[in-house]
This record gives sequence, C-alpha cells and structure tokens, in this order.
Amino acid sequence: MRMRQHRPRRTRADYERGLPDYHDPTAGFGGAAPTYSALTLRAVLAAFGLVFAVGAAWIGFANAFPLLGWSMVALAVIALVDLVWVLYRKWRGEPG
Repeated sequence: MRMRQHRPRRTRADYERGLPDYHDPTAGFGGAAPTYSALTLRAVLAAFGLVFAVGAAWIGFANAFPLLGWSMVALAVIALVDLVWVLYRKWRGEPG
C-alpha cells in the first residue's frame, strides 16, 4: 500500500499566477493560451440561480404547486452551496 506524498500548500502567488490545468502541445507556435478559472462569472450565475429558484419556489407555494416549490427549494440549496464554494475560492486568492 502506497502512502500519499505530501504536497506543499499553495501560496497566494501560486493562485495569482493561475494553476496549471491545461497543456497545449502547440503552445510554442500559435497554440491556445493556458486556461484560467472564470470564478466571477460562476459566482454571478450561481447568485442568479439562487434568486430565480427562491422566487420560483415562492410562486410555486403561493399558487398551490408544492412539487414546483420543493424542487425549486432543492435547486436554491444547490445554488447556495455553489455560491459559497466559489466565493471561498475567490477569497482564497484564485484568479478569475
């Protein structure tokens, strides 16, 4: 059984530079630039999804559609968890 090797913690400078997640073999002569995370866009979309799901849940419960209401509550919880995780990653210093 192999033990996992300990990786050093990434510094803020590592996150500002961008984490390596893409390798383009043609990068030296006209290839695509390395990809970076679009955390701000993802946070905006998660916030929009949260607001939409809460509003749709309220409309569903107000108009006696409990299935719609509860399904939107579930989506709102998922959007909230995603938003919290993305904001944590931005707070940690990842680019995007």
